[in-house]
Amino acid sequence: MKRENLGRAHDVTATQPISLDVLTEKYLKAGETGAEDLFRRVAQALASVEKPELREKYETLFLANLHAGAIGAGRIMSAAGTDIQATLINCFVQPVGDCIQGVDDEGFPGIYEALREAAETMRRGGGVGYDFSRIRPRGAEVKGTASMASGPCSYINVFDQSCSTVESAGARRGAQMGVLRIDHPDVLDFITAKRTPGRWNNFNVSVGVSDAFIQAVLDDQPWELVHKAPPGSTVLAQGAYQRADGLWAYQTVQARDLWDTIMKSAYDFAEPGILFLDHINTDNNLHYCEKIAATNPCGEQPLPSYGCCDLGPVILTRFVRHPFGLDGKATFDFDSFEKSVALQVRALDNVLDVTFWPLPQQRDEAHAKRRIGVGFTGMGNTLAMLCLRYDAPEGRAMAARIAERMRDAAYSASVALAREKGAFPKFDADGYLAPGTFASRLPAALQKDIRKYGIRNSHLLSIAPTGTVSLAFADNASNGIEPPFSWMYKRKKREADGSTSEYAVEDHAWRLYRELGGDVNQLPDYFVSALEMSAADHIAMMESVQPFVDTAISKTVNIPADYPYDDFKGLYLHAWRARLKGLATYRPNSILGSVLETHA
Repeated sequence: MKRENLGRAHDVTATQPISLDVLTEKYLKAGETGAEDLFRRVAQALASVEKPELREKYETLFLANLHAGAIGAGRIMSAAGTDIQATLINCFVQPVGDCIQGVDDEGFPGIYEALREAAETMRRGGGVGYDFSRIRPRGAEVKGTASMASGPCSYINVFDQSCSTVESAGARRGAQMGVLRIDHPDVLDFITAKRTPGRWNNFNVSVGVSDAFIQAVLDDQPWELVHKAPPGSTVLAQGAYQRADGLWAYQTVQARDLWDTIMKSAYDFAEPGILFLDHINTDNNLHYCEKIAATNPCGEQPLPSYGCCDLGPVILTRFVRHPFGLDGKATFDFDSFEKSVALQVRALDNVLDVTFWPLPQQRDEAHAKRRIGVGFTGMGNTLAMLCLRYDAPEGRAMAARIAERMRDAAYSASVALAREKGAFPKFDADGYLAPGTFASRLPAALQKDIRKYGIRNSHLLSIAPTGTVSLAFADNASNGIEPPFSWMYKRKKREADGSTSEYAVEDHAWRLYRELGGDVNQLPDYFVSALEMSAADHIAMMESVQPFVDTAISKTVNIPADYPYDDFKGLYLHAWRARLKGLATYRPNSILGSVLETHA
């Protein structure tokens, strides 16, 4: 690489074999020979819904933005511009009602109708999250058949088996997220289900926790497990009773005992995750017209029934000038980044009009609210390239600045789009800007513009994991908001013939530092990996960035194997006090093993 080009964005000269393989296997279509062909296909597809006289202009702009680092999430890069009927949306949340077929008394689809909808969604390429809390608990009365209910956990078994038999579009298995509320009578069974090897392999699971429950934990109070469905005679004989609000209390437990069961499972099995439902709903710009009870499979998108993740990360490393300070002061090009974010808003808004929808309810929900999720990838590498430690206050401050500038650029672009194309149909200025919502914390000038002109998209930001797109399009830049796992690691990959290949995968920043003449045997201290920093520092990064993200952040908090259990429990309470929307942790141990192995 020529030294005189050090001030611009960087790519190392040789592409890693793993990056080429992932690009070829997951994203290139017949006749495409490289990323340029793919980018042209995607740019043309996303520009196709513009007015005829604007299509060529936006095709050129979208193509340039893809080259600049504003890429689509996996489904967009894989399926846009093809003739297969696959969705460009990565994930959805689907409702599940309390009946077997048809719809329940609140209009939610029965369990097997929900299963059919989920199968169709996964077949078309989308992952699915569900709240199973409406399903009556084990031991509840089923009047129609004079029998006892088997409970939501038994039906999650069915969804899990269905997922493993449905090959989703593009040969991907559909990911799933199962959520159960902390006050559901079967929550203990739910929390401990994945302790059984092989159970729910196609599911991530999270408990939906309320502020009232956390307060009961802090105050060492009893906690009622309740449902609207009447209990059967056996449960009644065990002391179940109907409360003044009409709900049936099946059992009363100590909140701390229930919390401890969750914590032990998370400590030993890395699941369940925790969703802070009150934080999610209070912060929601659309609190006035929807209620959220679940997220997509990776947790970065809390969504209502039939809501979707229309995601597109921007590769942050492309905006670092003079990386590592080797030829002048390392800086982040905020102006170029903001322009890229603004155009990414338009591209993702167009995805909602160009995509194939597995279900009409998904299309209707998306068009009513026009949720999108501009995000970023490469945060860990970017901070290193700026000579900042990820786990230091200066690194967190820069991450927050990047997130804040992304927020303002995205919201400004969406207001401009509303002026051109109209606000999303469910927009209500008073509700949208009501105290407590994310939008109510926007700069005053932006709020004024939203009130005057409306806004095109109800939500605009989402920090997702970006595993394969980072490998394929960003030279293995660190995923999403994560720090690098390691500077070099072995990655196992299953080949088409069933054999397994092993790759030495190199971190982008590490490779670039070596390419520019740095000594990788004596790395500066700002090269800090996920396993070298404390759990508290992982959470501190989320705490710094979450205020500028209107949905949520997918991040794994890495915990050392010898991390004290009492300290571990404290992490979740800290996350709640920090008003995070959820938390997932990973502590390697003999049960879980390790997906990746580091090596020198």
